[in-house]
Amino acid sequence: MTNIKRKDTCDTFCYDEELVERVQPQIEEVNGVELIFKALSDATRLKIAYAMTLENELCVCDVANITGSTTATASHHLRLLRNMGLAKYRKEGKLVFYSLADDYIHQMVTIALAHSKQTDPQEAREPSK
Repeated sequence: MTNIKRKDTCDTFCYDEELVERVQPQIEEVNGVELIFKALSDATRLKIAYAMTLENELCVCDVANITGSTTATASHHLRLLRNMGLAKYRKEGKLVFYSLADDYIHQMVTIALAHSKQTDPQEAREPSK
């Protein structure tokens, strides 16, 4: 077995006790937030959420055509987004229209897209010179 030193870990174990005591109690605040990211980690649902940043409201049939899926598949994804609190809907006659639940979701999708366009994954892996 070879002992390979990694550049992305500390060479020795030590920690800032004051920092840890300050941050650790607050860390539980993120409980449940992972469900938002899990819902948006599906490519189709992320595309649907992004489409709803481009248009305030979309009919299920429009979403199906935008994503190239059936209305049943679009409805399934929209229902999941709604159940996760990421989307809301209204019914108008026989049509159902969906929109993002709030501006925070709109911002999160927009910021994630902007970040993906700015970030080179290779640069994130290598230390600055």
